[in-house]
Amino acid sequence: MRKAIVYASVHHGNTEKLVKGIAEECQVDLIDAVKQPDVDLSSYDMIGFASGIYFSKFHQSILGFVEKNLPDDKKVFLICTYGGSANYKSIEQILDEKRSKVIGKFGCKGYDTFGPFNKS
Repeated sequence: MRKAIVYASVHHGNTEKLVKGIAEECQVDLIDAVKQPDVDLSSYDMIGFASGIYFSKFHQSILGFVEKNLPDDKKVFLICTYGGSANYKSIEQILDEKRSKVIGKFGCKGYDTFGPFNKS
């Protein structure tokens, strides 16, 4: 079974640390959506999407990547890092249109220095 995680980690590297840890333990291809915005995902059996949460949404590079590159009817899982709370609605709306089946979700707190989390 071929698996991939498409991720965006743009501020403190929280999401990248998490997906690299997963990749060390599991046989999974990592795809950086910011550096590789066009990837053929048709040969993957299961695809994860990972991002920090920005203003209650997955990063725009992930949302655009899903709209453009995700084939219909795929099994997907979702991973997010956040300062406030996990929120999957932005990506789930796109996945519904693609008739994708979400088989799992994972969210964890990450280092955040934006807004009320800024200690300077």
